[in-house]
Amino acid sequence: MTNNDILRRIRYTFNLTDTAMVNVFAAAEHTVTTEQVIAWLTKEGEEAYTEISDTEFASFLNGFINTQRGKREGEQPAPESKLNNNIIFMKLRIALNMKAEDVIATLALVDFNLSKHELSAFSRKVDNKHYRVCNNQVLRLFLTGVQQQVRPQSTAE
Repeated sequence: MTNNDILRRIRYTFNLTDTAMVNVFAAAEHTVTTEQVIAWLTKEGEEAYTEISDTEFASFLNGFINTQRGKREGEQPAPESKLNNNIIFMKLRIALNMKAEDVIATLALVDFNLSKHELSAFSRKVDNKHYRVCNNQVLRLFLTGVQQQVRPQSTAE
């Protein structure tokens, strides 16, 4: 999954307008224009499509955490310059204030079983022997499960 795919799915799931998307970036002290947001949300292959960088997407995720949970005291975290599915998964989990049981229940909605040990392996440091890469399928199923919770009337994309 690309950053743009995930951005589109978050926008749809939480029914965010272009202005709301700009405000999410602003919550992370990152300024973007409505035109930039529209270009990032455009489907790949269309003329106006622009790929969102890891740093910009990390800013969006930090802003999403701030808008969902409130800004934490002190200095805001700097956006990562390189993202992977593990970081994206962790940031979404933080933004949605989900404990391990909540994530497991969300994945169960889409018939995917994951143990607490497997889930905690996604949050470990890369050099830890129990570290596990979060593949696209797990991230996609998690986003689909969240969508089913937030917008139960919608069908999976």
